[in-house]
Amino acid sequence: MDTVYLLDLFKKLLGGLPLTLNLAVFALLGGFAIALLLNLLRTTRIGNAVAGTYIFFFRGTPLLVQLFMIYFGLAQFEFVRSSFLWPLLREPYWCGLIALMLNDAAYTAEILRGGLRAVPRGAQEAARVSGMSRLQILRRVTLPIAVRQALPAYSNEIISMLKSTALVSMISLMDVTGIAREAVAETWRAVEIFLCAGLIYLVLSLIITRATSWAERALSPWQFGARQ
Repeated sequence: MDTVYLLDLFKKLLGGLPLTLNLAVFALLGGFAIALLLNLLRTTRIGNAVAGTYIFFFRGTPLLVQLFMIYFGLAQFEFVRSSFLWPLLREPYWCGLIALMLNDAAYTAEILRGGLRAVPRGAQEAARVSGMSRLQILRRVTLPIAVRQALPAYSNEIISMLKSTALVSMISLMDVTGIAREAVAETWRAVEIFLCAGLIYLVLSLIITRATSWAERALSPWQFGARQ
């Protein structure tokens, strides 16, 4: 085993880590915001149909297809090329981020929906009786409980989104996977290169798992205290 080569390879692959983390974090933040909006739309009949159609489409089609539709497909329309959005939509970074964000929103919306359904109605009624407004109830009661209930499932979505960022290498972005693909094309040492790339994703996944486990314990100390 060429140790020197592997060390140099790790350094090279870590050069794409900032872009990988950047895409993952902003896709999760944007996806979470859109997911909240989708769940708010579900309170009306028309909004429920719109949200259901959105979720059905983005969960039912491959992320890679969605990425190609945004990056290659939108450029075919003249009104898109002449719009104020074109300076963003012609850049691979923004196309990749938008695709990841829209896809994440569909899955996060369903996760939050399950969490919102788990909120006790009595807690909301008690908050209403105490004089809280709807916005205060949402911010202080509903969302904290829903997020706590949805956290175990959402941790899986975080890991899934982290791994999904690898697809942006298909539109020339040099994240960890993009650098790995370029190194394979130069050296043809695919096994070592992709093993190193996989190890980086594995370590990141482990960190996320530990962090979400800690957050779950911090948000529900009575549950874990009872098990000890």
